[in-house]
Amino acid sequence: MPNNYFKFKQFIVFQDKCAMKVGTDGVLLGAWASANNPNNILDIGTGTGLISLMLAQRYKANITAIDIDRDSFLQSTENHRNSPWADKLTSLQISLQDFAKTCNTKFDLIVSNPPYFDNSLKSIDDKRTKARHTDTLSFSDLVTNAKKLLDKDGIFSVIIPSEKEILFCNIAKNNNLFCIKKTYIKPTPNKPAKRILLQFSMIETKLIISELIVEITRHNYTVDYINLTKDFYLNM
Repeated sequence: MPNNYFKFKQFIVFQDKCAMKVGTDGVLLGAWASANNPNNILDIGTGTGLISLMLAQRYKANITAIDIDRDSFLQSTENHRNSPWADKLTSLQISLQDFAKTCNTKFDLIVSNPPYFDNSLKSIDDKRTKARHTDTLSFSDLVTNAKKLLDKDGIFSVIIPSEKEILFCNIAKNNNLFCIKKTYIKPTPNKPAKRILLQFSMIETKLIISELIVEITRHNYTVDYINLTKDFYLNM
């Protein structure tokens, strides 16, 4: 059974209320996503609040974290309140669709570790199903609403399974969002990429493509992964 908390260098993430626990995907996105001196950041589907906490450690911006799930909202609120950056973190229980209808703020950086299963076998745990499946937040809804909320010079970043790359990028292109950076995540040197980090902008620039390998062998992390995450993990 997972621990009910995960300790990082500057904050602790309690995860007993959330279906989806702290994982590598969230840590990668929280460490990789970037923008130039953002004033307002939005974390879509915040879960435990991990990514928003990592961004609070990195930036001086005001950060809004939203989640449709009540327990995730309560958990992220708790984790934000107990962090060193409580004054600039706000959690809301609301769907992205409803938030986009009522929010007047434009965000310099929008991040999401979104649900990505569509036709696969669903968990008997309804909360886990919501967190992992696209029923309540399709890729199309995510992209179109993120575009509405994005500042004209803003950045939209996600982490998704690598096999969903073409689908997601096509949806973004149809919404006039250009992919300007992508990083393929390989678990080990000899395995194919399982995840991809994507960065989009309304301004088209030369696409930057890279690769990041997580481990050489079990718990033997690569220099690239250590350099990316060392400000967060206790033992990096």
